[in-house]
Amino acid sequence: MLLTLDISNTSIKAGVFRGETLVAHWRFATERQKLADDYAMLLLGLFQAAGVPASEIDGVSMSCVVPPLRAVFDELARRYLHLTPLIVGPGVKTGVKLAVDNPREVGADRVVNSLATYRLYGGPAIAIAFGTATVFDCVSAQGEYLGGAIAPGVVTSLESLTRSAAQLFQVELVRPPKAIGKSTVTTMQSGLVLGFAGLVEGLVKRLKTELGESQVIATGGLAEVIAPATNVIDVVDLQLTLKGLKLIYELNQ
Repeated sequence: MLLTLDISNTSIKAGVFRGETLVAHWRFATERQKLADDYAMLLLGLFQAAGVPASEIDGVSMSCVVPPLRAVFDELARRYLHLTPLIVGPGVKTGVKLAVDNPREVGADRVVNSLATYRLYGGPAIAIAFGTATVFDCVSAQGEYLGGAIAPGVVTSLESLTRSAAQLFQVELVRPPKAIGKSTVTTMQSGLVLGFAGLVEGLVKRLKTELGESQVIATGGLAEVIAPATNVIDVVDLQLTLKGLKLIYELNQ
């Protein structure tokens, strides 16, 4: 079985594949101060709860955009699973040509999502990841990574708003019944959920002007919240990154 790990700034997604099937997956908070032993106890507990024998894990594929945690999870894989992890980065085959000014600037998660988008849905395509940032990645008809756009994330924006405005507070991120809010809660939900849907629509329109007619694939924690509020998203695939990590692992065997 293959363990896949997507380590981002806000959360960590883990998934276990048996052959082509994703048999278990989890999402937990990114905590930079935790050590390999801490994360190992968490993961091993999740394995046990899901009935996944750690002894049957025979490969690890991971992407990490949090530099301090790269070494932490490398140690975890070696000490607890007795495996050398495949870490997406320089020297790893990805099957993705980076047609950008500085390929070294492209985050591992963006490469992984671009590969998964092209291999699973074809190109040209736009992958949108709703995470700490809202990231748009453009893939050509030939599977090249062309670049994209980065905007603030929905939760990041909410947290910034509540820190800066004394009378505003955390609200549930759900679609409001109408665009015109009648309370502080619904006005904030309108601005955040419908506002970000508008941002997505505007950027997708501009990106398609340059890329041509394209499929739009959404992933990330809030994809299921934003997607129903707009008609420009064709597919929601919450496990896109984990699937991409599996594809990259297979390319390197």
